[in-house]
Amino acid sequence: MPLRLIFMGTPDFAVPTLAEIVGRGHDVAAVYTRAPKPAGRRGLELLETPVAREARRFGLPVFTPATLRTEDAQAAFRAHQADAAVVVAYGLILPKPILDAVPLGCFNLHASLLPRWRGAAPIHRAIMAGDAETGAMVMRMEEGLDTGPIAMADRVAIAPDATTGDLHDELARRGANLMVQALEALERGTLALTPQAERGVEYAAKISKDETRIDWSKPWRAVHDHIRGLSPFPGAWFELAEAGGPVRVKALRTTKGEGGGTPGTVLDDKLTIACGDGAVRILQLQRAGRQAMTAEEFVRGTALRAGARVS
Repeated sequence: MPLRLIFMGTPDFAVPTLAEIVGRGHDVAAVYTRAPKPAGRRGLELLETPVAREARRFGLPVFTPATLRTEDAQAAFRAHQADAAVVVAYGLILPKPILDAVPLGCFNLHASLLPRWRGAAPIHRAIMAGDAETGAMVMRMEEGLDTGPIAMADRVAIAPDATTGDLHDELARRGANLMVQALEALERGTLALTPQAERGVEYAAKISKDETRIDWSKPWRAVHDHIRGLSPFPGAWFELAEAGGPVRVKALRTTKGEGGGTPGTVLDDKLTIACGDGAVRILQLQRAGRQAMTAEEFVRGTALRAGARVS
């Protein structure tokens, strides 16, 4: 008999898991997500989360509590009489009464190989650190931050030039399949849980604005990993001097470049830029207020040539 579930998630990353759960015939009693945010130039429109839009497509009831710490919110959660909860990038802390409200437990899909990169930005941090491998894991939740025992894992190699956007989509797809496998084992009573290792804990702090500017004085590999780790959002950026003043430009895709020189120096007409050691070649970038474009398109529209400097 299919499990009766509560699904809790918010961004695009969570949508494939919700769709896969519904497609496998599980009874989703409720979908919890964050409240709509103001949108449009004047903020007069309310934009629902990607999970809310997907839930409504399936005709599922959507709930957007501001907190789960009140007795009313916890009573409402228990009233769904679910067997288990599935949590994917929900965005609210689940207090112990919520974790205890479903008899089979709350299961979280996390985008790293725990205990490495516990926390808010595991995909960004794995790439920024130059990791060669990451993965998706299904974990039974505890009160600690991503500390619960592991149910299943799927390891994924990180390609040398892969961006956070690339890895996000791959892990969302694989994670959805992994979660339904875990739920099928839970339904059969065969799901085994393994405690996380005590060594190798790293925390994936939320990306701050202060760390988005490119530091060309670093070695090319560090610059490259920084750029791809922040692509497409929030984006690693540099400034380009123009007649009207400095223009902010986001670098979205890079690869290893040839040559070297003073950090920040443009080395050729292919937008290869010198770093503290070696160089990176920018493949795709985006001026503030413009659409993303290839390096070739960008160079055609600017006076940026070999010998110029960026900062």
